[in-house]
Amino acid sequence: MEIIVDKRKKLIEIKKEFQKRFPYLKVEFYREQHGVGEGSPKGMTLNEDLTIAEVQTKEATGSFTLTGLTTVANLEDAFTQCFGLSVQVFRKSGKLWIQTTATDQWTLGEQNKNAMQQHDELKEAPVDSMDRMELE
Repeated sequence: MEIIVDKRKKLIEIKKEFQKRFPYLKVEFYREQHGVGEGSPKGMTLNEDLTIAEVQTKEATGSFTLTGLTTVANLEDAFTQCFGLSVQVFRKSGKLWIQTTATDQWTLGEQNKNAMQQHDELKEAPVDSMDRMELE
């Protein structure tokens, strides 16, 4: 998958392109870069309707290729180093999205597969009689 970073492109477009390829992952854009192994505070999240030109700290455009073998750390670093954009990858965990801070060395493929397996396990988990009574 090729991510094209153009000044007129909105953050939402990049997010959608990324999630189309990795449906159990998402990227969020932030005002400031997070440290290695650290999360990004929710209050620093950028509005997804902003354009690249409105948020990047480097005036750069171009593209880079992502594969399932790209690590989360490499993806986040590429956005920062090449385009001056701070991003954080999230993985779906049940109904929640969690930041991948502890697993940044995993590949995007591993992250996506892990989340998909958790999703499938939750979907297939039988509801026992006690759970059913609590739900009613």
